Amino acid sequence: MVVDQLSDAEVDRLFQALADATRRDIVRRVTVAEYSVSGLAALYAMSFAAVQKHVAVLERASLVTKEKRGREQIVRGNHEGLQKARSLLDEYEAIWRQRADRIADILAEG
Repeated sequence: MVVDQLSDAEVDRLFQALADATRRDIVRRVTVAEYSVSGLAALYAMSFAAVQKHVAVLERASLVTKEKRGREQIVRGNHEGLQKARSLLDEYEAIWRQRADRIADILAEG
């Protein structure tokens, strides 16, 4: 299970990264195509430095990777990190579905 494979700190970084709408949008964009950090910054009404910080949060959560290409930093989705996130969320969903099914069973018994 992914839940058992990730440390609490890794899970915290993942949920922190996904808690922000701009970061979710960045992830969505870089899973389709790679962008330079400056290219991403042009898409948002915020400073270049703010976009850099968002990318850094996503990178710490292993949702994106950054590669230096000349003078630019190229950002792309990290398939392995995104797959871990999906597996983790799938496991949480399964836990909650089992709990809901159990509650339904208990109510049906009464």
